[in-house]
Amino acid sequence: MNETREAILEAIADGPVSGPDLATDLDVSRAAIWKHIDELRDAAFEIESGPHGYELLDVSAYNGPSIEYELEAPFSVEYHDAVESTNDLARERAVHGATDVAVVANEQRGSRGRLEREWSSPAGGIWISLVTRPAVAPARAPLYTLAAAVATARIAREAGVDAQIKWPNDVVVPVGDDGDYRKLAGILTEMEGETDRIDWLVVGIGINANLDASDLPDGATSVRDETGDDVDRRRFVQRLVEEFDRARGDLESVVSAWRELALTIGQRVRVERATGELVGDAVDVTETGALVLETDDGRTTVSAGDCEHLRPT
Repeated sequence: MNETREAILEAIADGPVSGPDLATDLDVSRAAIWKHIDELRDAAFEIESGPHGYELLDVSAYNGPSIEYELEAPFSVEYHDAVESTNDLARERAVHGATDVAVVANEQRGSRGRLEREWSSPAGGIWISLVTRPAVAPARAPLYTLAAAVATARIAREAGVDAQIKWPNDVVVPVGDDGDYRKLAGILTEMEGETDRIDWLVVGIGINANLDASDLPDGATSVRDETGDDVDRRRFVQRLVEEFDRARGDLESVVSAWRELALTIGQRVRVERATGELVGDAVDVTETGALVLETDDGRTTVSAGDCEHLRPT
């Protein structure tokens, strides 16, 4: 957000401030103040003009400026009403040198999940892709998927949802005690780099927020269905970005945080891999995010695959 507009919002958030006082405090002209106020109103900030000056009454819009306002993480926000895919746009930004950018859309028309599966992304959900350039070895890139899952689950829990994580990249809501679940969110991580370094990394997160589960694919749920209320998407996205930023700055704690939220650990699972399937008990994840299985042939580690929870025998 423009620094002057941010300073104006900060000044008028605690009560009315006159235009002349704002101009003096910010060392700009009164005409510049009027222009900034008009542009903030155009961005759906509710600003009242009273006898004592300007006062910020409410920030309820869902757009780039509103998400950036009071965001406590070093990300700029690029918002769109509708796009084909936030991950596609984020990759374009990354290729052209961008970093610490959150691409957000109200609706996606061509989104996808792992293995090129279609992902329903109607208006009312939270569809966001984060561009970052981590200074870690490519082998540690999966930790960013785990970090995104932890961040998503934590903020969903703040919103009142009993969110847990299914390996490798889904945030789900448990159903019963047999490992069944409804899918709340999915994560798709893409990267480009060389054998010894990551050039860029994009973490796409799709969350069924203010949607009816009846409008979603079978086996999915939403924040609205789980809590009975719509969530403040602006604040949810802010908290999500802030929590992801905190997690990426402390990668050493990501795996332990993931374990605490994992639904998969302790489940009987089937993992589909390119080389065939494995069936066993999920007992742990490694420090690089690989799943550890106890199979009939002994303990093995799976770094990638499609995981299905099986009912207990």
